[in-house]
This record gives sequence, structure tokens and C-alpha cells, in this order.
Amino acid sequence: MLLRSRQQEFVDKCMVALADNDNTLGVAPTGAGKTIMLSKVIGNFYEQNPNLRACVLAHRDELTAQNEEKFKWVNPDISTSIVDSYGKSWDGNVTFAMIQTLSRENNLKEMPPVDLLVIDEAHHVTAPSYKNILEYARKVNPELKILGVTATPERGDKSSLGEVFNNCCDQIKIGELILSGNLVRPVTFVIDMGNATEKLKALRTRGKGDYNEAEVASILDSEPLNSEVVRHWREKAGDRKTVIFCSTIQHAQHVCVAFRSYGIRTDVVTSELTKEQREFVLNQLTIGEIQVLINVSILTEGWDYPPISCVVLLRQSSFKSTMIQMI
Repeated sequence: MLLRSRQQEFVDKCMVALADNDNTLGVAPTGAGKTIMLSKVIGNFYEQNPNLRACVLAHRDELTAQNEEKFKWVNPDISTSIVDSYGKSWDGNVTFAMIQTLSRENNLKEMPPVDLLVIDEAHHVTAPSYKNILEYARKVNPELKILGVTATPERGDKSSLGEVFNNCCDQIKIGELILSGNLVRPVTFVIDMGNATEKLKALRTRGKGDYNEAEVASILDSEPLNSEVVRHWREKAGDRKTVIFCSTIQHAQHVCVAFRSYGIRTDVVTSELTKEQREFVLNQLTIGEIQVLINVSILTEGWDYPPISCVVLLRQSSFKSTMIQMI
């Protein structure tokens, strides 16, 4: 696979940093092609050492499978395996592991020494589950190299990624990719929600710094507002594939009913669905059976589907990183 020039520059800087250090962090916005770039870095390491053992961490099953698929586009000749709730194989040169599964003590003990540990969505790395894996991986291989990639290095809880990474090899900016034509310049519309707008402004954030989603939904989730959302969507983006972010599962279901009442093919993915059910709904979007996909905290990070050309935000967030990820 031929990388764009800016992607190749990112890869080259990762390689230089990892040659000089045992870790590095690369920052690039959603849409820059982080999975493609981290896959190329692993491929470069494999060219240097055909016995390479690498592990790529992600925090959702969907991202684990997505990362493996894209890795094979870049490196079709390198063997892969997956560790998640459905299987735990370390047979491949590169293993794609779901963090919640691998961090369990009985599973972690089965992890062989790896030469390169890659952390997707690396802003999560200060969480205890990640720290446990890093500690174990370093214990079984003191020569371990660690690469982290993220679009949003800022954390809402103010913990520092410097706990793991002592350098940042590269940072690609959103504006840079918009100017080069690799990302679309967003066009934004705000719906007039009447007194709901003032009610949202009056909400206070919780101890962790973000809004109480149930409180947000109590303001936004009403039949008149949901119908108004559909009206504006039909006016501004009626022919576009769309993803909608809602505050609660009930809110998402009510918005879905509103869209369907206008004959718009719409469905919902939430944490209440099984992995198979979520995969089915996502595939319905891919094959064109649905046009609008509504979610609650499932597609906020890492989900890749370029045909989406409209994003509807029906939730609040005080975190800049969360807003950037969704948009």
C-alpha cells in the first residue's frame, strides 16, 4: 500500500523515535489514517526482524477486528491473531488484543514476550488495565518498544500521558489535513431549541468534569425536539449517510422512532446489543439497508466509515477531545 506523503513522514518519525527510545507517542486526527500508519510501522519492524512479535491494543471488540482488517491491507504477508472475549490466540506474528480481555490476570499470564506493543487510542493508557498490561509486558521483555497513537492526547481527568511516553515523535493537525485536501472542512448548523438551549447551559458538570447524560436527555429527549431534529436533517442533509450521537439509550430509541416515522431507514447501536447484533446493524449501514445510524457511546472513538457525511450531536460534552472524536 502506498501511503500519502504526510503519512509516510509520520511513519518515518515513529521509526526514528523508537530507535532512540523505548517508547514514543504519535498524534494524528481522526481521518489521518492512524491504523494504516501504525500498521506500516509494524511492517517496517517486521522487515528488520521476521521473528517479530507485536501486540496491538484496542478498547473495543469492533476496533480490534477493524485494526486487524486494515493491518492486512498494509501487510498481507504477516500472520495475525486475536485475543478477545471470543478467542485467545497468540499464534500470529501480530496479535490484536481487546484491553478488557487481556488485562484479566488469567489471560495476561498467557501473553508471550512481545517486541513491540502498539496502543491504539493511547489517551486511555493511564487507566489501571493498561498499566497492568504494560507492567507485565515489560517484565517478560525488558527490551520492549511501545508506540502509542491518538487523535486527542488531552485527558478529561487531567492525568498525564507522560506517565508512559517521554516523547512525542509527530503531531499532525486537523487544519493541516483540511488544507491538503485529505479531510473535509466541516460545515456546521445549530438547531434552535428554544428554552432547551438555556436549560442545557444551566447544567453543571459532574465530579469527573462531564455532564450527567440522564440530565441532558431529560432536556433534549422530547417529541417536539426529536421531530425538529428530523426536519432540520431532511432540509440540510436528507441524502447523506448519517451518524447520530445521543445521551442515553432511551433517547436514542426515541430519536430512532422519530426518523422512522418519516420513512427514513434508521437503526440504533448501544451497549445493550451483543457483538453480533452490533455487527449486523453496522453491516446494514455498509450495504445501504439503513441511512441513519444512532449510537450511545459506541462509535465515539476509532470507528471508521468514510461514507458518513453528516454527524448529528444530540449529547453534551465538556471535553474537547470527545467533541473532536465525534466530529
